[in-house]
This record gives sequence, C-alpha cells and structure tokens, in this order.
Amino acid sequence: MSTFRFKRRLVSTWVAEFRRSLKPRPTPELVNVALFRPLGFLVARSFLRTPVRPTHLVIAHTVLGLVAATFLARGADRLAALLLQVVTVLDNADGQLARLREEETELGRYLDTEFDAVVNLALFTAIAARTRQRYRSLAAYAVLTLLLSWDFNVEYLYRSVRGEEVRSRWSDRGGWGLALARWIYRLVYTPQDQAIRWLEGKLLALAAPGYQYHPEVTRQWWDHRVTFAGANLGLSTQYAWLGLFLWWQRVQQYPTFVLSQLFVPLLVTAWRWVSLRREYGG
Repeated sequence: MSTFRFKRRLVSTWVAEFRRSLKPRPTPELVNVALFRPLGFLVARSFLRTPVRPTHLVIAHTVLGLVAATFLARGADRLAALLLQVVTVLDNADGQLARLREEETELGRYLDTEFDAVVNLALFTAIAARTRQRYRSLAAYAVLTLLLSWDFNVEYLYRSVRGEEVRSRWSDRGGWGLALARWIYRLVYTPQDQAIRWLEGKLLALAAPGYQYHPEVTRQWWDHRVTFAGANLGLSTQYAWLGLFLWWQRVQQYPTFVLSQLFVPLLVTAWRWVSLRREYGG
C-alpha cells in the first residue's frame, strides 16, 4: 500500500512539474503536445539539479542543427532527419528547463529565436545546394520566416486584445550579451513584427470599418482558430515535416511544400475578412 501511495505521489509530482514546464499558449501545436513536449520535459528534468543552464541547451541544439544541415548537404538525409527531431526536443527542453527553475530570461528568448534563424538558413542553403533550386529555396526560407513571425504575432495580438500578459517575467541582469541580442532582434525581427501587426490591423479595419476597436470585434478577428492555425505552422511542426521529406528521400519537393503553406494564413485571413465584412461591413 505504501509503495502504491509513493508511486501515485511521484506521478502526481511529475504531472505537476510537467504542467509547470509548459509555455502557456492559447492553442496547442499538436506535434509538441503529442511528442516533443513530453520528451523535452524528460530532458529538462534530467538537467534540473545540474549546472546545465537553458542557454547551454540553446547552444547545443543550434550546433546539432548545423550538423544536421551538413548531413543534408552531403546526402545523409535520414541521419539529418533523425538529428532534426533531437534538435526539436532540445529546443523544447530549453524553455521547459527555464520554467521549471524560474529562470526565464530575455537573453534566452532572443538567442533561441536568432539561433533558430541561423539553423534554418543553414538548412535551406543545404537544400539549395542539393537540389540546385536556389531561388525556390531562398523563397521557401523567406516564407518559413514569415510563417513563424505570423504565428508569434497573431498570438501576441490575441493576448493583447484580451488584456493578457504578453511577455514573461524576465530574470536578466543586463550585460553586453543581452544588449547585442536585443540589437539584432530589433534590426531583424522588429520590422517583421511591426509590418505583420500593421497589416493585421489594416485588414481588420477594412473588414469592419468603424468597429475595429470594439473589443468583441477584435477578439473575433484574433480568435482561437487563428492562433491554432499559427501554432501548427510552428518550428516543431516544420522540422517534423522536413524530417519526413528527408526520410522519404524527397528533399527536392520540400521547398515547394513550404511555399504552399503560405496559403494557410491567406485562407485564414480571407475567411476572417469575409465573416466580419458580412456582419459589420454595412
């Protein structure tokens, strides 16, 4: 009986810790819920009482991502496919470890985003070299970057119009590393964020002229269905798809597949626009 109680208490503790490790999101990224978050939790928990910091995991999955790009360039597609899934597990684990330790930092957030972009560029450079689809691969990299930015910004807008906290509480103490990471983010990502938010707001104003600041209308424009579409265009999903294309030896088809995903935000936006236009367009 005591053994049963101990096991039940252990399971309860692990469940509570797992929930605490999760990043609160309005809607889930399905592959994360099903696979990568649980695996990431096991990795994070294994490092919980060690000197390993979340930023160490960021560096580790960045290096492994660059190794995967090297394998891809050399034709070792299945090795690259498997390694990319390890990258995704560690990419989830760094944030989970930070939340378990209550060590979320602004620097960690910037490094994760910026290093992911470096890995993505390396992967698409390798795809371009393998397939000789230079312009298509470059376009696919640009579209992937746009999709990830759209995911981030529709969630930001979803939270903003509901008065929810849109930023975590950072525990940084400043320093040159944070200053440099901020500068890179403002140079590369802030213009993207501003452009997407401006366009989203402009489309809302066109769909519901005169009602674009009404709380009910803004919540309808940025609802769960929109954030669900954005979340499932996230990086974990993208690497899972790339892994499947590599495993099936179809790397030459991957840039076209990424380009086709641009239809998701376009269709979601068209559906939102028509819905609001009918109700508030006059």
